[in-house]
This record gives sequence, C-alpha cells and structure tokens, in this order.
Amino acid sequence: MATTMRGLTQFIADIRGARVRELEEKRINKEMANIRKKFKDGNLDGYQKKKYVSKIIFTYILGYKVDVGHMEAVNLISSHKYSEKQIGYLAVTLLMHENSDFLRLVVNSIKKDLDENNEINNCLALHAIANVGGQEMAEALAEDVHRLLISPTSQSMVKKKAALTLLRLYRKHPDVIPAAEWAMRIVSIMDDDDLGVVNCVTSLVMALAQDHPEAYAVCYQKAVDRMERLIMEREYSATYAYYKVPSPWLQVKLLRLLQYYPPSDDSTLLRILQDVLQTIMNNSAEQSRNVQHNNAQNAVLFEAISLAIHLDSRSPLVGTAAVLLARFISSKETNVRYLGLDTMAHLAARVDSLESIKKHQGTIILSLRDKDISVRRRALDLLYSMCDVDNAELIVGELLQYLKIADYNLREEMVLKIAILTEKYSTSYKWYVDTILQLINAAGDHVGEEVWYRVVQITTNTEDLQPYAARVVMEHLRSPSSHESLIKVGGYILGEYGHLIANETGYSPSDQFSVLHSKSQFCSAPTRALLLSTYIKWVNVFPEIKPHLVAVFERYRHVLDSDLQQRACEFYALASRPEDDELLQNVCEEMPPFPPRESTLLGRLNRKMGDTGDKRIWVHGGKEANQEHEAARKATRKPTLLDAQPTVSSPDGTNGETILDALAGLDLSAPTEAKSELIPPIPPLTHGANVDRWFEKLSCSNDGVLYEDVQLQMGIKSEYHGHLGRIAIFIGNKIASPLTSFTATLHVHDPDALSVSFAKIPPTTIMARTQVQQLLQVELKKPFNQNPLLTITFLAGSLQTVTLRLPILLTKFIEGVKLGPSDFFERWKVIGGPPREAQVVFPITLNDVGQVDTLKNRTVISGHRFTLLDDIDPNSSNLVGAGVLHTSASGKVGCLIRLEPNGDAKLCRLTVRSTSEEVASGVLEILRSQLSAPPSFA
Repeated sequence: MATTMRGLTQFIADIRGARVRELEEKRINKEMANIRKKFKDGNLDGYQKKKYVSKIIFTYILGYKVDVGHMEAVNLISSHKYSEKQIGYLAVTLLMHENSDFLRLVVNSIKKDLDENNEINNCLALHAIANVGGQEMAEALAEDVHRLLISPTSQSMVKKKAALTLLRLYRKHPDVIPAAEWAMRIVSIMDDDDLGVVNCVTSLVMALAQDHPEAYAVCYQKAVDRMERLIMEREYSATYAYYKVPSPWLQVKLLRLLQYYPPSDDSTLLRILQDVLQTIMNNSAEQSRNVQHNNAQNAVLFEAISLAIHLDSRSPLVGTAAVLLARFISSKETNVRYLGLDTMAHLAARVDSLESIKKHQGTIILSLRDKDISVRRRALDLLYSMCDVDNAELIVGELLQYLKIADYNLREEMVLKIAILTEKYSTSYKWYVDTILQLINAAGDHVGEEVWYRVVQITTNTEDLQPYAARVVMEHLRSPSSHESLIKVGGYILGEYGHLIANETGYSPSDQFSVLHSKSQFCSAPTRALLLSTYIKWVNVFPEIKPHLVAVFERYRHVLDSDLQQRACEFYALASRPEDDELLQNVCEEMPPFPPRESTLLGRLNRKMGDTGDKRIWVHGGKEANQEHEAARKATRKPTLLDAQPTVSSPDGTNGETILDALAGLDLSAPTEAKSELIPPIPPLTHGANVDRWFEKLSCSNDGVLYEDVQLQMGIKSEYHGHLGRIAIFIGNKIASPLTSFTATLHVHDPDALSVSFAKIPPTTIMARTQVQQLLQVELKKPFNQNPLLTITFLAGSLQTVTLRLPILLTKFIEGVKLGPSDFFERWKVIGGPPREAQVVFPITLNDVGQVDTLKNRTVISGHRFTLLDDIDPNSSNLVGAGVLHTSASGKVGCLIRLEPNGDAKLCRLTVRSTSEEVASGVLEILRSQLSAPPSFA
C-alpha cells in the first residue's frame, strides 16, 4: 500500500515529522480541507477514494475527530477490487458505531458479500458484522451468517469467522438469534474434521448451551467423543499440537462444556470420560522442562480435575486430583499456585471429607501472604470452603491476624467471610461474641451494617449470653479508640442489658454512661440517635443517673439535625414524667426476641461475588452452598444406572430360584406404587406403513429391518438371556456421499425400569455405501410399558432426523416354561383373578377361508417367547402358554396366558395371569396389539 499510494506515505511522514502538536494539527487541518474539496467536487475514481479514505482512517487512529468520508467508505464496500473493498470495510468498522445512520446503507452490500462464493469477501463482511454488531445489522444478517456457518461449501476459514461472528451477535443481542431452533445444525459442526472450526464452534456452543441446555444437550456426546479422539486415539494433525499437547484450547473448552450438564445417564459415556480424565492425570504426573508444554498441560489438567469433581466427588480420580493439587499450591510459579488454590477450593466445596485438604492447611494459610493479590484472594476462598467445626477457631484466628495487614480491596470480603464462619461453626456463644467484636474493632469501616445487626440478633435471642456480651462490649469501649460500629453495638446491648451487670465493680450505671457518652462526640448523627434511645432506656432502669440523661436530652433539643431534635424532644418529655409512670415503663420495655431468620451475611457475600458470564455448576462458598445448589439441580435430573440398587445373584445368574419356584404365585403382597419421574420431551416419531410393519415383525423375531429409505438402511439382530439383552444395529449408507455429523441418541421413558445404552459412542461419519455396527446393552430392572426410542441425525445435503421405536418389549425378557396340566391349573388357581389377572375381548382376524387363523396366533405367542402348552385345553383353537419374566430388581415373575378365539362371533378373549399386576397388564397389551393386527409378519 505504501508503494502504490505515495500521497498517503507522504502524509504519514509529515505527521511523524511534526515537532510540536500545533504543526501536526496544522498539517491535518490542511489535509482534511483538501479531502473535503475533493469529495465535494466528485469525479473520483476508486483509487483516489481509497487513498483519501486511508488518510481519514489514519487521522482517526491518531485521535482526531473525523466528520467526512463516511459516504465514500460505503461506496468502496461495493467495489469489485479487494484493496478498495478492504479499505471500505476498515473505515466502516472504525468510523461508524452500531447506531450510525450510515450502517443502513451498507447492509445490502454486506449481504451481497455474504452471498458470494468468494471466501475473501465473506470474511471481510463477517469482520464488519462482528466489529459493529448493531441491533439492525444482527436482525438483517444473522440468518446469512448462520447459513455461511452451516453451508457444506464454506471454507474452514469462513466457518471459523462465522461461528465467532454469531457468538458476538448472541452476546450483544441474544433475542435476535433463534438459538434453540438452530441447535442441532450448530452442534453438528462439532464433528468437523478441522479442529480450528471445532474450536470456534465450541465457543459458540458454550455460550448457547448455558442459556438453552435442553436444546443443546446433544453436545455432551459430541464433546465426549471429541475428547476420546484427541486423548485416547490421538486423532489430530501436527498443526494442532501445541508443544506436544493436542489442541489444549479446545480440550479446555470441551471439559468446561461438560460441566454445564449433570453427569450423563449413559454408562458408556461415563466410562469413556473416566478413561479420558485418568489419561490426562497420568500424562500430567511428570512435569517437563519446557515451560510452554507444562502450561498447556496444566491448563487441561485443572479443567479435567474440575470435571472429575463434578462427575463424582467420591471417585478414585478425585483422590488422585487431591495429590496433584497439593503439589501445585506449593509451586514457584504464581499462575500455577493460583490455579491450584482455585481448583482445591472447588474440591473442598464438593467432597464429603476434608481430611486430604487439611493436610496442607499450613501451606494454604501461608498463601494469604503471597506477593500476588490474586493468589491471596484464592487462598481466602479456599480457607472459607475448607473450614469446619474442627478447624474453625484456627482459620478464623489466622484470618483476623491477616485482616490487619490485608489489602483494602480484600477486607470487605474477608469481614463477611469471617463473620459467616464465626456464626456457622462457633462452639460457644462467648467465642462468637469475642471474635465478632475483635472483627469490628480491627476492620473498622469495612464492617457492613449486616455484621453488627447479626450480633444484636443473636445476643437478643440468647438469654445466657446477654450479661457476658454487655461486659465484653464495655471492655472494648474503654479502649482509647473505638470504631463507630462497635459504639452502635455497645449502645444497643448496654441499653437493653446494661442493668444485668450494673451491680458489678467497674460496670455501675455512671461508669456505663461516662464510657458510652464520651464516644458520642466522634459519631455521626444516626449513631448519636441510637445512643439517645439507649439513654431513654437507662432513664427507666437507672434513676440515679437520670439528671445527667435529662441534661443530654435538653442539649440535643436545640441541634439542627431534625431526627436528633425530634428524638431529644420526645425523650425529654418522657423523662420528665414521674418515675412510676406506666407510659415510660411500657415504652422502655426490653426488646422481645427476634423471629428466626436466615442470616443476611450470606446474601451480602453472594451479591458481592456476583455472577459471571460462565454459569458453571459449582460456586465458591463451602459445602453447604454447593449442596443446596446440587439439590436444586438434581430436582430435575433423570435417574442414572448408578442409582439402581444391585441384586444378589447366585453363581449361575438365577438369583437362587428355579423357574417353577417363580411360578408358585405365593407373593400376595400389594404392589408398590411406581415412583413418578420427570420424563424429558420426546422427539416426534418417524411414521409410515413400512416403519410400523417392520416394528411389528421385529416384535416377534430377533432380526430384521428396522428402517429403510433412499439414503439409509437399518437392521437389527438381538439376543436375550434372563434380564439382560444385547442388540446389534446395522446402519448402512446407501448413497454415494458420506453421512457426516452422525449422531445417535437413546430415549428411555423410565430409566428405573429399563436400562439401554451404547457399548461405544456411535461414529460421527458413515462413508459412502458402507455399513457400521452399533451394539446396545439392555437390562430389565422392573416391568415397563413404553418402548425406548432411537433418534439419529446426520447431514446429507441437509440435516436429517429419524426417530424410531426400538423393538424392546417386556416379552423379550420372558423365558418359556413347559408345564403339565396339573401344574398349570394349580398355578392358575393360586394366582387367582383380579388384580393379578388381566383380560380383554377384541375382534380377531380370520384367514382366507374364514376360519380362525390358528397359525398366526401360535406364531405371535411363541414369537413373544412363551411356551405353547398343547395338552392343556381340549379345544384346538384355544391356546395356552407359560413363561417367566426375568428382572434384576424383582427376580423372576411367572406369567400364564390363555387365548380363546370364537370364529362365529369373530371375537377373541385373551386372559393373562401373573404374580405381578404390572406384568399381567403389560403382556396383555402387547399380545392384544399383535393378535388383532393383520398377519403381515406371519
């Protein structure tokens, strides 16, 4: 640019050569006058406009006010030459603010550049949008930025800039971005092969997921998958290895993103995460000599430790983390000490036992005197979090000592934390009063009103404490200098309870009056008003000093402060009444106890600490604060596999029962009411005649087609043994291009009853005309009545979503039983009728010759794993079956069925008897739906 625009080069040289500011201003004014003249005359070509606008930009950068060139900058944006367009965009982003009227003139030009296939123009336009980011620009161009981000033809450079531009717009104008609507399409880009794109999109997803966690829930699986590929499979290019650490910035973001969600219900994801975290900690066990390598590795490690604490604070990983953190808080590097203390505060706030942290209490206390204030602040947070009944006196004492030399911007927070810890962990009220009064004396102006209010509340509500509190306050007031907050406490406590110590030596009424009144001349008007209230209380209980008190009221009747004057006049009138006057006694009665209330100190501390843009799932503030936070979060959490109670099984896996024992029907206890759980929103099902037909066929068989269209084919093979099942899903790509951003998600309506999980994370890409296999692990805990759903999404030109019912039914866990007539009828009678009998009459389909389709009925019943008992019913059309349902929670449950078709009436009666009401009704519904259906699957 310098070689082609000599006028600009000379102008810059002249400015730099100016010896004084006056000469510089003179040169600039001369140039601006010349530019105005040129723009006014018009007839400038693109090169001249570019040159003059460049001079205007340089002038603006120097700090001078610029009021010319805006229209020419707008015109340059429409140029077809890159150099002119670049200067135009630069001028727009520098000279115009988000509410500038000129911006409306450039929106169409920016939109045109976004629509082009030229990535250079795309990037210039994205820069302008991100830098200006006004409301109008966001409303007009957000859709175009999103289109560039998700377009399969966009270059990686464009996708990265589009993701960051959307992030900028969302932070400034979140209402403009339909975040939930775009969720699946944005999250799918986390599977991109370019780690730079993934890094930028993850930043966007982090911001969106904090405000729309449900819509972006699928990002959890994407983050786990990417971490596994980075850490376990080492799947990254050398370009993204920073000192041998694979893309540490991306790792940190992914680990932080996982902390925005509760631990996953999927045991496979949890297992993979545990392996990833263990590998990260193992890699960080030994420090390298390379500082940059250590910094990158430590950044990942600290975030991994936070995630491990979030997943399970009692896991062995957290024990390993505690050992690592002990090394970091003693590091010579300030940043490492800071991060070590911060992460250990997280650990202290979440773990059940603080013993591993208390071992390093001395090191943490020494950190209070670190040369860096950030480290000192983190040490304060950690001491606050790790404090309990055992070490409270030691920690509070150390904090009081440090308070005298602490930084002024740290003292207010320290005062609040000391007051909270003293109240929370005090073993005696005397220690509480002594400590708080020392705190008030030491902290002075940094003590808020809430602190001394709380002392007054506790003293008023604790009768045994009142004489001691009055005595201690008196001693503190006798010191040469007393802070005003201490005088307020003294005024209230001595006014209410000074009479309790009036007979002791050194605490007579005159002593109390002289000590307290001598401090009043240094106090503000509100404090003196409080002391007047103390004096009127003394008029009632200390008649011997009444003349001195009345004299004070008389003097204050003539002050200029209206509140003091009014109080003095009213109190003077009360004090002038006879001593036996009931009005004076009623007005000066002792204050009643305060009603129970929550301490305002915690609220003050939370307001002081405030909120951050990163809405993490833990907070500084000790175990109690985090337990309340966790309880609120778990209120809407689905149950996990870890919540299920294990059952004791015999070595052969039969729970110590035989099949005939399960059919005995001796369990006459009433069924327990099922626990209601919050069921997450279910995605819409994919419907179609073929889809329903395939599902019906798979209900009675172990293999077959689950779904097929022009792009995709899905088949199933399954096997069941007892209460466990294993399903192989074969997913085939039928088209000539790969299916990218592939995601498979399972939806189980009642995780307490049925567990379904992937053995491994599904692949993110299915290559052209290839097939992949996914293994599902199934466990039946107790009867269920809704099929689990499988949702798959993938990119094939556009985002495709398919949601299917999986052919996992209650009858899949039944094992057929062979019974003789006597055994069958004995158990049939023992089980009895309702509620453990379920019966229904429904229309039955006939075969081609108008007779009962016995073959179809036998196929359905045997397909649902019942054993047909041919020697039980004399009517050959009637069918009888027996089976045992295997569950992990309830053991084995017997089930008997009887099917009685009536060809003349075209009706059929189905009766199911079981030792469990839930099993009877569930099996009845499954068989009824199959027996009344057309025999398309037979």
